[in-house]
Amino acid sequence: MHWDESKLLINYQQVLQALDAANQAANRQSPAGLLAVSKTKPATMIRALYEAGQQDFGENYLQEALGKIDALNDLPITWHYIGSIQRNKTRDIAKYFDWVHTIEREVIAKRLNEQRAGLPPLNALIQVNIDDEDSKSGCLPDELPSLIRAMMNYENLRLRGLMVIPNKAGSDAFVRTKALFDEMAERFKLPQWDSLSMGMSGDMAEAVANGSTMVRVGTAIFGAREYA
Repeated sequence: MHWDESKLLINYQQVLQALDAANQAANRQSPAGLLAVSKTKPATMIRALYEAGQQDFGENYLQEALGKIDALNDLPITWHYIGSIQRNKTRDIAKYFDWVHTIEREVIAKRLNEQRAGLPPLNALIQVNIDDEDSKSGCLPDELPSLIRAMMNYENLRLRGLMVIPNKAGSDAFVRTKALFDEMAERFKLPQWDSLSMGMSGDMAEAVANGSTMVRVGTAIFGAREYA
């Protein structure tokens, strides 16, 4: 695949500037970070971005991600799994990723915990279906406490917070997610409950204003997705 490195790096700097502006506008003491979503893009683009200073990369498709992780194993990249999780994927996710954003069921958390044994704890986020959409994955808000209660006891998972994909820009989904996040923080007093993965290219500023700690940006950095 042919791609233009100068265009990639210009895009990246523009996204960083937009994120910096959003953090400043929200008066964030600890600024939200950038997760570069690299699905369908080649390892060479990831390497170029890493060399430009980007450390965290998000992948949706497991087999594609494993090839990139292998090709880039000389770099200390922080890999985030942000795709849906079937049971047959948990072993590789547990083995090769640093973060997982999309836990929605206890059976998946249990498998990840067991298969992570012998490695540093896997940073884990629970995906919440904040708008109760049939088309989206995630546990419902009223299911969240029981899932947290189960995951608290998994020593190979480090439960860090929540991830959402809201229904549409301009709704109050970010506000409701932050309220849920704060409610769970108060209720469970988890030692490292500090992460809210919300916001993408189109709603980054709104997400940061409402407490996002990491925004997931793909197209605005890498350009349109490639489809096989």
